Amino acid sequence: MSKRDLIQKLLKGIESGDAAAAAVVNEEKYIQHNPQTHEGSEGLATLFARLSKTDPKVTFVRVFEDGDFAFAHNEYDFSSLRVAFEVFRFEGNKAVEHWDNIQLMQGPNPSGRSMLDGETTIEDLEKTEANRALVRTYVEQVLIDRNLSRLTDFVASDLIQHSPEIADGIGELEKMLLRTDGAAFSIWYDKLHLVLAEGNFVLCQCEGHLNGVHTSFYDLYRVKNSMIVEHWDTIETIVPRKEWKNTNGKF
Repeated sequence: MSKRDLIQKLLKGIESGDAAAAAVVNEEKYIQHNPQTHEGSEGLATLFARLSKTDPKVTFVRVFEDGDFAFAHNEYDFSSLRVAFEVFRFEGNKAVEHWDNIQLMQGPNPSGRSMLDGETTIEDLEKTEANRALVRTYVEQVLIDRNLSRLTDFVASDLIQHSPEIADGIGELEKMLLRTDGAAFSIWYDKLHLVLAEGNFVLCQCEGHLNGVHTSFYDLYRVKNSMIVEHWDTIETIVPRKEWKNTNGKF
């Protein structure tokens, strides 16, 4: 099975509660980065059994593969709708490491877009590494270093925006990035941890602060002609260390 297939098999266990779905995990090596989930496949099996009691639904909107990684952009219905990015690292056909970022569904945004609609077609596979490098530079220089004068070097003027608080267009993105501490929805990116890509899609895993609160940012970008033309995200508060159920950390 491809890693794209394996991630879907594993996460469908959330619907069924079937502990066998967790067999995709190598529990002897498994590193769990969801602070609220225990280590290993036993932790996943327990989680699946608990979630299945709420009659959950897992909808895969976008699924990607990048070397040893598979990552997905999903809708979860756990009595309330949630949007998630799920990332797994594989050795062979077994998952050995997992990260995620999950947010309650919000929106539509001021441009009428949802957190999940938009383009889904993977193309430009030969440009994967160029697109990865482009987005990495954008995140490091514009979002982390706050060099907003370079925004137009990376982002299309008619950017399609799916973030629930922001409208379409590069101007609206710039307004959000210019907000200072104390302003509503003040975002600060501090560190880039992981960049995954397949073709025209690039996912970045970042750490920072939202309104002064320690936060994890997952941003998915679609690139066309060497410009970022579409953006999706999830934003999740990082729970205090005393509440962690494993010691691996969010990243």
